[in-house]
Amino acid sequence: MPKIFLSPSAQEFNRYVDGGTEEYYMNLVADAMEPYLNASGIDFVRNDRGKTLSQIINDANAQDYDLHLAIHSNASPESSFGQNTGVQIYYYPTSQKGKRFANIIFGNYSPIYREPGNIKLVPTTSLAELKRTKAPAVLIETAFHDNVDDARWIRDNIDNIARALSKSVADYLGVEFKEPQ
Repeated sequence: MPKIFLSPSAQEFNRYVDGGTEEYYMNLVADAMEPYLNASGIDFVRNDRGKTLSQIINDANAQDYDLHLAIHSNASPESSFGQNTGVQIYYYPTSQKGKRFANIIFGNYSPIYREPGNIKLVPTTSLAELKRTKAPAVLIETAFHDNVDDARWIRDNIDNIARALSKSVADYLGVEFKEPQ
């Protein structure tokens, strides 16, 4: 049975423009993914949101996983607070498997995001969950939580986001995606 490491944001200090936190909403996404993953026969372990990022990465590397998925929402720099929208899907540039997974997410996320032309694939070496994890990894910034429209979209689309990400995991692993009963 394939096994993935789900890593929703543990950043309780990142406040949404209209209330709530990144940690809260990204954990709702991970909660909503669980029935899809279970129905599709995909085993998973979730991070402990009480731990530091280094501890989360150590936990992810303590076992062999087929995939590592970090789920976040984005924030603009103070100078452009509330002005940015869009989705970024990050992968490590030398990881062919990570790039493949990022492309699959791109394909499944584009039909649900409110601005499908504003989704970017971003290779980077600067994100710890991409460069320090053993399993192929992707970090998705689901939308901007400091933008009123994006924050509302996240809140209103928890299940759609979870379904798109779960389908992407199934597609990557080559298993049949099934809807929960």
